[in-house]
Amino acid sequence: MYRALFPSALHTFLLISTFTTIVSAAGPDGKRTTKCKVKRKDSQGVLIAQNPTPAQNAAPSPPAQTTPTPTSTQIVNGNQNETLLTFTRLPPFDYQNRKVRGVNLGGWFLMEPWITPSMFEKTGNEGIVDEYTFGQYQDRGYASGLLQQHWATWYTEQDFIEMASVGLNHIRLPISYWSVPIDQDTGPYITGAWPYILQALDWANAHGLYVILDLHGAPGSQNGFDNSGQRTGQPSWAYDQAFLDRTLNVLDAIGRQVGDKVEVIELLNEISGFRDQQWVDAAKRFWQAGYDRIRAAAGGEVKIMIGDAFLGVHSWDGYLKSGQGVMMDLHVYQIFSNDELRRSWDDHVSFMCNRVSEFTSYTSNNLWLVMGEWSNAITDCVKYLNGRGVGARWDGTYTPGGGEVLGTCQGMTGSYTTFSEDYKRFLRKYWETQVSVAEKVNGWVYWTWKAENADDWSYQKGVEAGFIPRNPDDRLYPNICG
Repeated sequence: MYRALFPSALHTFLLISTFTTIVSAAGPDGKRTTKCKVKRKDSQGVLIAQNPTPAQNAAPSPPAQTTPTPTSTQIVNGNQNETLLTFTRLPPFDYQNRKVRGVNLGGWFLMEPWITPSMFEKTGNEGIVDEYTFGQYQDRGYASGLLQQHWATWYTEQDFIEMASVGLNHIRLPISYWSVPIDQDTGPYITGAWPYILQALDWANAHGLYVILDLHGAPGSQNGFDNSGQRTGQPSWAYDQAFLDRTLNVLDAIGRQVGDKVEVIELLNEISGFRDQQWVDAAKRFWQAGYDRIRAAAGGEVKIMIGDAFLGVHSWDGYLKSGQGVMMDLHVYQIFSNDELRRSWDDHVSFMCNRVSEFTSYTSNNLWLVMGEWSNAITDCVKYLNGRGVGARWDGTYTPGGGEVLGTCQGMTGSYTTFSEDYKRFLRKYWETQVSVAEKVNGWVYWTWKAENADDWSYQKGVEAGFIPRNPDDRLYPNICG
């Protein structure tokens, strides 16, 4: 069941249903607006749904879910006849003078086993390790029902209200290529998330949150990680131009369908440029082609985000510098190698502080720079973080047969109620360190708002526990990096 409740005092009439985009255009004041056709019936607002999804009829299946499409909180002043409503999007965000303060909505429209382990464990099949196998190794009707329920409940409007209430101004919304409704080969993946994605965009806009719409999974997998949709040792996206072309077609559709509803479109998450030169070359071709596609499809107002492809930002000096409204996404974690994990708490802080000059020297001569993924975690202890069925480097279970043991995972992840006071104080210090460095440039987007059992990664739980402040301006260590 999805929740369509809008508490704002400005909204005196609630429409709990769906809307169909009629036209998107610039108004007299230059702001983009989206107009929606609404029918009035029996003194209630009934909105016309866009491409409604048929109910799933498969046995066995979880409880039936009603497929939502975007809701609206606009005041309706009309009669029994058809009325045309206008939805005004948020004013453009000033990336030059304001700081991005955001969270990722991980695990919603592209599942990751460590964020929602229950979704994978309930299958009873250890071979289901990503969304590819989730659709491949189950009855498709049953799998679709599970995902419909997940899409409807993992995030609700209340999450957006809470995000806005703790001083955040952006969300980064990861989506998959197979969720975009175009004529394409989606393989075993389960489709149908698009109406929920549109609903999420509407919720964000209603609560003053700017959206970075992030294409997180591409055909052939752009990195082989489960967060691309397919966990594989042989990702093939860069080796087949057809995969790049299909990804560009998806971007074209995103630009046309929601380019006027989001602030930023991220062309693709985490291309694995570390693999070989062919991957580097593919990334360079793709970023330029993707930029051109979005500009052609959505115009010049929406911003465009590219990534460093794990090569470091200075590997991209001068690249797309002449582009309009382009920003670089950099992901910063210190937990995916034993060398990083061996760092002391103070070493983690120092390492981050020492990156200030790297960040500022890049932005002074190139693009805006946003630290688009990072977290408070200093271990890889979260169950399934390295993949379903894979252990942690921290406690030596990552390597079959045992490996170097750096510590116990007890009290390092899971519920914050198991965290020591010293550990929580450090998490607050580490959060402030990373925020301070990211705000030397254009800001940050924390990964992730919530997880089932990983409070060291959860912004929501961090606020609840006190090691993330309710107001990002509140600092206990204001001069942490000097």
